[in-house]
Amino acid sequence: MRPHLVLVHGSRLSSTQWLPVLPHLEADAAVTLVDLPGHGARVDEEFTMARCVEVVDEAVRAVPDDELPVVVGHSLGGYVGMAYGADHGHRLAGLVLAGASTTPVGPGAALYRGVAAVTDRIGPERMTRLNDRVLRRVYGAETIDPVIAGGYYFTPTTAAWSEVMTHCRPSMLSEVDAPVLLLNGQFDQFRLGYRAFVRAGRDVRVAIVPRASHMAPLDQPAAFAAAVLRFARGLGHRAA
Repeated sequence: MRPHLVLVHGSRLSSTQWLPVLPHLEADAAVTLVDLPGHGARVDEEFTMARCVEVVDEAVRAVPDDELPVVVGHSLGGYVGMAYGADHGHRLAGLVLAGASTTPVGPGAALYRGVAAVTDRIGPERMTRLNDRVLRRVYGAETIDPVIAGGYYFTPTTAAWSEVMTHCRPSMLSEVDAPVLLLNGQFDQFRLGYRAFVRAGRDVRVAIVPRASHMAPLDQPAAFAAAVLRFARGLGHRAA
């Protein structure tokens, strides 16, 4: 059976985040792109974790019966995927959590509070200029301009990470019937504490994207896609 990947973007961006990865996926998998509440096409919706789960569920339910639904979430999207898996894991063939292997409490929560505080303090106009400069310098305009053309969404940041810190824990993986892949960049600070997620789940695998940071889908799109497809192909053999 062919995998069907439901891709869930990270904080401040939209589904255009996945544009550099898509060419490496589409020959081997069907793909659905999701905009989270407060982002992209859903910019007018309030961000709550409950609404995020509903949005992802709509996408998963739309997957044809002859394809394997696999949710792939990055960063904020990874924690949304975790929440979705805890509620509706029986509907999934697999779950990929990328850049979402840090427990958002205690010292780890400082990462999330820092992102939200900096965003609020700098303001959307200056954050836009800063992000444009940094992203174009790191990735080059040809790669990143289609991504940032989808816009930045700073307003939901505080609410989004508050929801993550309130709701998301490694124990949620104990409710996921499907195999889970923790996929992180080699230099991703958000993979600290991944062992707690491995212990909590029923079938949790770990993979590293070499020479990648937290933004592994942008740093190494081909390697990121290859890791996702390796996992997804294994699900096909399992289903057969």
